[in-house]
Amino acid sequence: MAAPAADPVHLQPDRLLLSRQMIALPGGLFQMGTDDRLGYRSDGEGPVREVRLAPFLIDACAVSNARFAEFVAATGYRTEAEEIGWSYVFSGFLPAALRRGAQRPERTPWWCGVEGARWDRPEGPGSDLQGRAQHPVVHISWNDALAFCRWSGTRLPTEAEWEYAARGGLQQARYPWGDDLDPDGEYRCNIWRGSFPARNTAADGYRGTAPVNAFAPNGFGLYNTCGNVWEWCADWWSTDHGSGPLDDPTGPITGDAKVIRGGSHMCHDSYCFRYRVAARSANTPDSSAGHTGFRCARSLPAPETSMTLRSGKTA
Repeated sequence: MAAPAADPVHLQPDRLLLSRQMIALPGGLFQMGTDDRLGYRSDGEGPVREVRLAPFLIDACAVSNARFAEFVAATGYRTEAEEIGWSYVFSGFLPAALRRGAQRPERTPWWCGVEGARWDRPEGPGSDLQGRAQHPVVHISWNDALAFCRWSGTRLPTEAEWEYAARGGLQQARYPWGDDLDPDGEYRCNIWRGSFPARNTAADGYRGTAPVNAFAPNGFGLYNTCGNVWEWCADWWSTDHGSGPLDDPTGPITGDAKVIRGGSHMCHDSYCFRYRVAARSANTPDSSAGHTGFRCARSLPAPETSMTLRSGKTA
């Protein structure tokens, strides 16, 4: 299989507008976190607390391969995975030759450190983006996401903004659509179906990533805020809600990791029930893997104009 061309023309640029759509949200007070008995208390998901947000814009979809290709073509940017020379790929996506001898973390041996794995070669040498122009870009570090935001005049969402937007207007629901994972048997997100990590039935339609606009959007118009890919947030990781507001990315730093939200197509409730809207995790800013991407945000002025926000009212 030939290596992908860097020219974004090969990634259907006429469809780039799909992932450029941003949703205007009014902010205000919302209930962040959860006291759900199925949540991970050690992750700092609770207690439920009120957080106030200013109005902001957020991408309807995660940044796609096509849109990231446009950034690379315009700037010549090289991701950290390219600079380092490798990234993590799920072992089930690899041929035996790449699995053999690959570096594997002791606690998560289903991940293989693959030389040459990067955003445009998601499964390493021999792979490409054919048929995946509108899938979310992966193998993206927090630093890579920040570079894209600077180029596009945006920023990463704070963790509170991300959760508020992901909830889609519902209060304390487990998912953006309610409390049932598959209401009336309808699949609403791309997660691991089957027994992890040996068997994925792909009953929801996807073994790996899905297009950025797969499944129905939430009440605010955002797609795939549960499953598909983990999404970077601006905040440093902390489980101490008393040390500063969670929506302040410049606040106290605990450790050296940045927050990721949303879960991914790799999540299964037997080991990682983190595709709930209140669930959270973290990784170091230079880390990348085949299930991590991002979406962008932008601040808005106080609602003093006639812009119609997603509250359904005209400010």
